[in-house]
Amino acid sequence: MISIIIPVLNEAEHITELLYHLIDNASLNTIQEIIVVDGGSTDNTVSIISTLGLNIKVLHSEKGRAKQMNIGAKASKGDILYFLHADSFPPNRYDHLILEEIKKGNNAGCFRLQFDSTHWWLRLASWLTKFSWRASRGGDQSQFITKALFDDIGGFDESYMIYEDNILINELYKRKEFVVINKKLKTSARLYEKHGVWKIQYHFWAIYVKKWFGASAEELCAYYKKYIT
Repeated sequence: MISIIIPVLNEAEHITELLYHLIDNASLNTIQEIIVVDGGSTDNTVSIISTLGLNIKVLHSEKGRAKQMNIGAKASKGDILYFLHADSFPPNRYDHLILEEIKKGNNAGCFRLQFDSTHWWLRLASWLTKFSWRASRGGDQSQFITKALFDDIGGFDESYMIYEDNILINELYKRKEFVVINKKLKTSARLYEKHGVWKIQYHFWAIYVKKWFGASAEELCAYYKKYIT
């Protein structure tokens, strides 16, 4: 059974659509639970969830996706964890697609990505995610992983306020425990639209290179706060 874990912070705009999407596009006998972990929202994200009547478990955490997702994983009951950003919408029958990979012995992986944008660069970046290259990976593609493997790795590294998804993915690649499901997950291009495609892409590349050359979690976070937030 799959436990879906969604870290949120001020996601009132997307949370209703996402939760209904998750229910409408899965066979609910495969979903153990949907856990939303709030990192201190100041909008009405949490109150919206409570009014939907969907039996969604809401947990509270300090801000930081790594901390939020670890709290969700610790509270989960499923033997498969599925980590999903609040503005990312997995494909139809995503649950069966994940379970099929688990049956094949693929204990972790993600979906291909498609931005909700027609910008040529984002369309190209989306297309590149169908390949297994490490450089094409990111948290927006979502992450499924068996709970046993997640616990063996030690979960997300909470020292990282950003790049936490990539740290886990790096460990999975080292273990050769990663597969890309050839179905598209659609995600929001809102960060690119807010700051500009080339500015955001440049800074994401800079973060990737800085980490490659040994930058600390604190240095990456400081760079992100200075140039992106």
